[in-house]
Amino acid sequence: MSAAAEHDQPATRFAKDQLKSIVERIEKLEEEKKATSDDIRDVYAEAKGNGFDAKALRTIVRMRKMDVDERREQQDVLDTYLHALGMLQ
Repeated sequence: MSAAAEHDQPATRFAKDQLKSIVERIEKLEEEKKATSDDIRDVYAEAKGNGFDAKALRTIVRMRKMDVDERREQQDVLDTYLHALGMLQ
C-alpha cells in the first residue's frame, strides 16, 4: 500500500476500493461481451458456409425479439410503403 493510501480515511479507502471493484467488473463483462460477439459472428459465418443468408438470419433474430403485435404492426407499415411504391401488387 502506498504512503498516500495509508493516510486515507476509512470512508475514502472504501470508496476507492469500491470504485476499483466496479471498474474491474465492467472490464470483465466487456471481455465476456467481446467473446460472445465473436461467438455470434462465428455462428453467422457457419450459417453462411452452409448456404444460409446471414442478413436474413439477422432480420429473423431481430424479429423474434419483438412481440407478435409489434411485429405485425411493423410488417403492415412495410407493406403499406411497398404498395405505395408499386413494389407489391
